[in-house]
Amino acid sequence: MSRKPTSELRRGWTTGACATAATKAALIRLWGGEFPETVGLTLPRGETPEFKVTYTAEGNGWAEAGIIKDAGDDPDVTHGCHVRARVRKIESGVKFVAGEGVGTVTKPGLPIGVGEPAINPVPRQMMKGIVMEVAAQYEAGGGIEITVSIPGGAEIAQKTWNPRLGIAGGLSILGTTGVVRPFSCSAWIASIHRGIDVACATGLTHVAGCTGATSERVVQDLYGLSDHAMLDMGDFAGGLLKYLRKHPVSHITIGGGIGKLTKLAQGAVDLHSGRSQVDFNALNEMASNIGLPDISRVNSVLEAYEIAGEPLAKLVAGHALVRVEEMLVDAPITADIVLIDRAGKILARAGKDQKESG
Repeated sequence: MSRKPTSELRRGWTTGACATAATKAALIRLWGGEFPETVGLTLPRGETPEFKVTYTAEGNGWAEAGIIKDAGDDPDVTHGCHVRARVRKIESGVKFVAGEGVGTVTKPGLPIGVGEPAINPVPRQMMKGIVMEVAAQYEAGGGIEITVSIPGGAEIAQKTWNPRLGIAGGLSILGTTGVVRPFSCSAWIASIHRGIDVACATGLTHVAGCTGATSERVVQDLYGLSDHAMLDMGDFAGGLLKYLRKHPVSHITIGGGIGKLTKLAQGAVDLHSGRSQVDFNALNEMASNIGLPDISRVNSVLEAYEIAGEPLAKLVAGHALVRVEEMLVDAPITADIVLIDRAGKILARAGKDQKESG
């Protein structure tokens, strides 16, 4: 993620809001109007954005409209993608279909059932509400089938957590408020939660949360874990462990670099460099208590490791394990720690139930 700007950030709109706007534009055409140039929505929290209609198509018994997603100043991989909705009359109800670039749920544990299009509950509610609103406007009856598509979505989805969550073939249509708030942690933490939900629903007994790609690779290789067992913890150790405490999996491995796991060992729950820092005085005191050399003048934990060596790494891993166990409270979960350097070399491990690498 790029550095957070200091000026006021521009918010954007979720794929769910864009799909709802596209649905509204297509329904207006289907039920006798002309394709509008813009459509307005009232979002769940009262915002009333206007969306420019950037794509239209129609055929025998159907109409389709598209909206270009604007994520504002958030570094969202779906920013600029084309969210389209094709509507078709059916006998009754509202039916959702996954079109090009929209995924299908293949694993239990998500809020949408297996085999269903990956369109989350709130966007579904929003689109159903729009069907009722426009039907009343045009005095139309009967049901509607809504096919949501995102051209190129299958390729974009490979940059998201969808493959690990068991969402195949494309992106999810997301959003609980319709609003993308720039640099919000909530979307990342929500994905961690969904990963745990899927792990529980599929009966996994060992999962891992790592601070980055290198530690993730090391831990996955060490234990032979599947992709679905790898939770995208990143800096959000607290968000992962708090949810895991209420939705336990038998074994959790926390992996990371010595710098970030030192912050965890010192009590930080958000390991981002902009939101927590290593207390080097406390680290030196901790090291001196077991007779290690003075590290009070170092500028990084790796520099401290170069001076104090393996005993410091083991000390940090042990304290990180204590912190993890404190956050898990009395949940029936066994934890262990894998601590690495920048090259991926394992510097230390901690945990009573360590498994040997195979």
